[in-house]
Amino acid sequence: MLARLASQRLLEIRQAFRQSAQAYRSFSTALNYHIDSPDNNPDLPWEFSEKNKEKVKEILSHYPSNYKQSAVIPLLDLAQQQHGGWLPVSAMNAVAKVIGVAPIRVYEVATFYSMFNRTKVGKYHLLVCGTTPCMIRGSREIEDALLKHLGVKRNEVTKDGLFSVGEMECMGCCVNAPMITVADYSNGSEGYTYNYYEDVTPQRVVELVEMLRRGEKPPPGTQNPKRIKSGPEGGNTTLLTDPKPPPCRDLDAC
Repeated sequence: MLARLASQRLLEIRQAFRQSAQAYRSFSTALNYHIDSPDNNPDLPWEFSEKNKEKVKEILSHYPSNYKQSAVIPLLDLAQQQHGGWLPVSAMNAVAKVIGVAPIRVYEVATFYSMFNRTKVGKYHLLVCGTTPCMIRGSREIEDALLKHLGVKRNEVTKDGLFSVGEMECMGCCVNAPMITVADYSNGSEGYTYNYYEDVTPQRVVELVEMLRRGEKPPPGTQNPKRIKSGPEGGNTTLLTDPKPPPCRDLDAC
């Protein structure tokens, strides 16, 4: 009897592991693998626009001619802006051709950095900081509020194509945690913006979404009206005057 129960339990554990592994593999595939689809395959033509070709020349001018491959990141960023916030494989192939390297060298960069999206995103791509300071300050609640309000899962795009929600590692505004950033592709590469919104709350991020939906441009930075930039609420309480200088230049001689 005990052996039968143990065997049944083992089967349940194996089944749960398979389901978990399948879900992980699906997420891993999205991050690290390419699978051809009708809107993302190497047979689709892609090239930089005429305006962006000029920008390509300007970017390449920053590097010696024998080190053109060093321009891979700014060129991928430009290609992503032009393509509405994500990088199809044909765009990566175009970048590889510009800098004269094998496509795999570009794929390696695009799959390493989370700033590059290899699936479609919304015109407003909302990225929630998931690193420790923001998590302690409620970033999970921020993400939940966005997903619930928009009716999507992480990395899904709303039916109207306006919004998507993702996660990014530390954005360097820990003192104003929690925070999100909004990558705005609504006006293409010419009008692309990337703004931080700090000291956000679940209620405030929903308000930001609705402002963006109406075509408004919310003021970036801290969303706490009691703070100025990264200063404390209510103003400074210390270091209110310039520090006194030392009595002489050589402190050892004082």
